Amino acid sequence: MIQETLAEARQKMDRAIEVAQEEFGNIRTGRANPALFSSIEVEYYGAPTPLQQLASFQVPEARTILITPYDRAALGDIERALRDSDVGANPANDGNIIRVVLPQLTEERRKEYVKIVKTKAEDGKVSIRNIRRKAKDTLEKLAKDGETGEDEVDRGIKELDEITKSKVEAVDKLLVAKEAELLEV
Repeated sequence: MIQETLAEARQKMDRAIEVAQEEFGNIRTGRANPALFSSIEVEYYGAPTPLQQLASFQVPEARTILITPYDRAALGDIERALRDSDVGANPANDGNIIRVVLPQLTEERRKEYVKIVKTKAEDGKVSIRNIRRKAKDTLEKLAKDGETGEDEVDRGIKELDEITKSKVEAVDKLLVAKEAELLEV
């Protein structure tokens, strides 16, 4: 039972790291990346639809993304959604594709993005700590109910702490890498 609890906690912590990594991918650096648009939803025939499902993306240059809608009737809706988003880009529609040229990042904007990344990293670490707390409560309940011995539970809690520490360090490594990427000129 202890190993099952630890395995479940490890799996949930891995998912928290994946979520943090996805969040980091949504924050723009100096280079164009289709992941910037993963959180944008387009009002398509009255239903909010993720942009990724409505168009294909190409990156011909470092700061340019070409968005080719599968349905040309959605061009205006996609363009409107891009203008309203917080990506900070001005889309140009030529009737077939939408060209998005990302502006050069200013030093001030880079520092703003670093703050956002730090907040998202902290959210990831809090999530991991919450998973640890729930797993620890489950282990302590096992000892309290007499299902396993206290020594086994103590070993399980120590192992849980080691897992938690390694997962928090993994988030910190992702944060350092993203910070360096953002501050790179």
